[in-house]
Amino acid sequence: MQLQQLAYFLAVADTRHFTRAAEAVHVAQPSLSKQIRALEHELGAALFSRARGNIALTPAGETLLPLARRILADVDTARLEVQELAMLRSGRVRLGATPSLLTGLLPDVLRAYRAQYPGIRLLIEESGSRDLVHDLAEGELDLALIILPVSSTGPALATTPLLREELVVASSAAAPPPTTRDRMRVTDLEDEPLVMFRRGYDLREFTMTACQNAGFEPTFAIEGGEMDAVLGFVAAGLGLAVVPSMVVGNRFRITPFAGPGLSRTIGLAHRKDVQPPRAARALRAVLLDYLDEAARAGTLPPGTRPVRRTGAAARATLEAEPRTEG
Repeated sequence: MQLQQLAYFLAVADTRHFTRAAEAVHVAQPSLSKQIRALEHELGAALFSRARGNIALTPAGETLLPLARRILADVDTARLEVQELAMLRSGRVRLGATPSLLTGLLPDVLRAYRAQYPGIRLLIEESGSRDLVHDLAEGELDLALIILPVSSTGPALATTPLLREELVVASSAAAPPPTTRDRMRVTDLEDEPLVMFRRGYDLREFTMTACQNAGFEPTFAIEGGEMDAVLGFVAAGLGLAVVPSMVVGNRFRITPFAGPGLSRTIGLAHRKDVQPPRAARALRAVLLDYLDEAARAGTLPPGTRPVRRTGAAARATLEAEPRTEG
């Protein structure tokens, strides 16, 4: 099996057309078709059904597809790692993060990283934890800041818990307070219209579970948004939302939950079977140093506190043989 054959296979799988696939990989169509047939012969199974000109993946093709993507992504990462110049003067880091972390934590971290390594390209993917875990498994990201614990059917992930993040109730500053008390109970949300995130969003699942555990199903005033949209709807007085405290500003009324409160764990993850590129390891070190310094100075993002391990200890764990947590 050759890497070129896998690249041709992916091109056909993506375009569902042999001629367009050949154009995409800059080879003649007969050459591409010949390599696909050779790959099918070696694997002992047809990868595409070609009935009446319609190209579709066979069960064997469906099985090969995620594996081929992962193999080629890993090869690309290895190539970039080898090509990096001394002292990290070039390279790239593919970092994923949830929306709240992109706005509440990463700007200062990335500024510090760019100051040390101005030649490194930063490619940022903003998504929910489930999507980021999938992208890590597919080899499309080097590192990701996600919500722990992780449940994944793909390759095992090495995860390091970093921060504990408090969740609060955000409401319009122009609307009446959602409670007469200083703090809300989850049961207080039962009769309140909620602005809810889209399906698959971590905070949606978290809020739904908290309400169900309290014995009720929440009522949605509006649903389907990302973080910016949800905050905009809340500011407009359409309902309440359960959000990380680090993303809310002065335009909202913030009501914390009564003890023990609602919180979640932020962690850093990468694939256990693939060592992140050197540039990614450098970003990891900058992140841990930033969290150490911010914790000592009391300047961590609002509503967050460090998990009980120092940056040095976390760094030692990361540099050793990775172990999965969660």
